[in-house]
Amino acid sequence: MSPATLQDNPTVETFFNAVETETLALFEHLSFEFLEEFDVFAPAETGRTRDHEPPEMMRGFLHCYYKDIYGIRPVARELNNTVVWLSCGFDRPPSRDAVDRFLTDLEHVIDEIFDHLVEQAALRGLLDLTYSIDSTDVRTMPADQDASKCYDPTAEEYYYGYGCTIVSTGSKIPIAAEFTESKQAPEETAMRVTRDALAVDTPIWMLGDSAYDTLDWHDYLLTAGVVPIAPYNARNTDDPLDIEYRVEDRIKEHSKDVKLKQSTLDETYNRRTGVERTNDAVKDCGLGHVHARGRVHARAQVFLSLCLRLVIAITNYERGDNPGSTIITV
Repeated sequence: MSPATLQDNPTVETFFNAVETETLALFEHLSFEFLEEFDVFAPAETGRTRDHEPPEMMRGFLHCYYKDIYGIRPVARELNNTVVWLSCGFDRPPSRDAVDRFLTDLEHVIDEIFDHLVEQAALRGLLDLTYSIDSTDVRTMPADQDASKCYDPTAEEYYYGYGCTIVSTGSKIPIAAEFTESKQAPEETAMRVTRDALAVDTPIWMLGDSAYDTLDWHDYLLTAGVVPIAPYNARNTDDPLDIEYRVEDRIKEHSKDVKLKQSTLDETYNRRTGVERTNDAVKDCGLGHVHARGRVHARAQVFLSLCLRLVIAITNYERGDNPGSTIITV
């Protein structure tokens, strides 16, 4: 008996009403059937088929992450709840092995899934003309032998884990990201994530803190027609310039006709707090609770968290015009 059939049965009406105010709303406006197109989810050469299809498993993981449930055993346990597995579209609850297998396969395509959801957000007009880039800490368990002791310069403390560099826009929308060995990402990562963000769409402004006061980053953006704003780091030279933002000097190199008012730069840079709110929102979606062991598993959980944040943003947009709808607030 399918969930659609069950909805016509008054004996189960109560649990669908309950789920409607919870994570069922996350699956109302997005289809995950595109996952079936990935080769990694194809049946094995031996002819063995999957017990559960990728769309249902993806919905199951998103439900669990929304509920702060992580790890193979806890996820499998949650998906054995009748209300949960029915609302996620399963014909029967998945086993622990099925959950483990799906997560292992997901690691190979999680970037493409993230990109697909970013595209869905863009199609709905959720992106704006100001992008912000920032790095955040990804703290994990001491049992993770791939993680390392890292330094967080913002908190001025050491932590055990990894890092993640995120470009965000709009209302806490992550549009590009990269998993890193620590919070202090190399310039190469900043350039790669910046290129990925501009591949989605071209903004007017790109904001970053003083860690992004590099010539290559500024010149790449200016060449692309984007104005980068990052505070000038006078510590990088023995002969500091009399400027507040590196772009003031780079504009002179690129054009003699373009001028930017200090007040405009200050006002625009103040919007950079948006990426910090995005980081906090993604941490609430699971990035701040990495329980996976190993770099590969940890990276998959980080990108699942980013995917959940996108799904929530899209859900809020779709349900925002309906006064009777419950808005997901993460």
